[in-house]
Amino acid sequence: MRLRISALSAASTLIVGLSVSLAAQQARAPQGTDTSRLETIPVRGNIYLIGGAGSNIAVSAGPDGVFLVDSGLTQNADRVLAAIKSLQERLQMTLQPQPRAAAETRVATNLEPFYRTLAPPKPIRYIANTSALADHTGGNEKLSLAGKTFTGGNVTGEIGGVGDGAAILAHENVLARLGEAKMPSKGLPTDTYFGSVLKLAYFFNGEGIELLRIPAASTDGDSVVHFRGSDVVVTGEIFDFTKFPLIDLAKGGSIQGVLAGLNRMVELAVPEFRSEGGTLFIPAHGRVGDIADMTYYRDMTTIIRDRVQDLIKKGRTLDQIKAAKPAEDWDGRLGRDKSWTSDMFVEAIYKGLTNPKK
Repeated sequence: MRLRISALSAASTLIVGLSVSLAAQQARAPQGTDTSRLETIPVRGNIYLIGGAGSNIAVSAGPDGVFLVDSGLTQNADRVLAAIKSLQERLQMTLQPQPRAAAETRVATNLEPFYRTLAPPKPIRYIANTSALADHTGGNEKLSLAGKTFTGGNVTGEIGGVGDGAAILAHENVLARLGEAKMPSKGLPTDTYFGSVLKLAYFFNGEGIELLRIPAASTDGDSVVHFRGSDVVVTGEIFDFTKFPLIDLAKGGSIQGVLAGLNRMVELAVPEFRSEGGTLFIPAHGRVGDIADMTYYRDMTTIIRDRVQDLIKKGRTLDQIKAAKPAEDWDGRLGRDKSWTSDMFVEAIYKGLTNPKK
């Protein structure tokens, strides 16, 4: 009996101790903070996807450092930095030992990956923003300040002032939109473009990278990012596996621009076999897709646009068009997001077609 009482007492003490410990941990965490780890998924080659920080974040990690596409929500920036650091540590451990000669053979080569982890990981060099939306740009400031830009020309040593931190690349309209939103200066794009393409001036982690302009699509500042060696395209909000394509009319978006962007990406893609594999697309949210997924999404968007356009020609009002449910075929799969329902999508199409911008 005494043994049973002692065991119960010990168990109770352990449970109380664990409860107190858990309560203490929760008390230390800031209120509203999500302490869970983000998911990091390999895509192809040096390209990885970090999910759960807002929009999907694409990562090119390699010997030149880190190139990010989008930065997630502001409150998730620390978690993104932790995910990037963890990814780099894993990659350093998987590098093959280098050939050794003479006295260097005294050191066991199987320990070389461990020794390599003692060196600090390469910094974030670039952040590319596919639009000015909050879940794509919220982490700009913190992620940029955690990185370092490249020096060049006659510059030596550390770059001071505005040169500190990673460079932020975007279309010039993103800079204007973020300026209007009063984003801190360290989170604003440092390098912008106004033409059809911005190409990185040199290979980064073994491949060319370019930002391609998609005018008046989800917003007026959309870019898609093409990693040319890996053949991976980061699509921004134009392609989203969890909902209908976003059209922000107030920020210059349009259904015709979205369709032009989807068609552009279909043209970029090369299938591996019978519309499967080959070029891969990282959407704003959801899983990675290929040309079959992109074509399906493009066709769906075109059909809904055509249905709305036909009802407009027949003189139907917006309420009548919504009642006709032109997006019903896909509503069960893509209409569940309360922030962007099928009715919102149909309304954006209607307003864009009935009030086209001059």
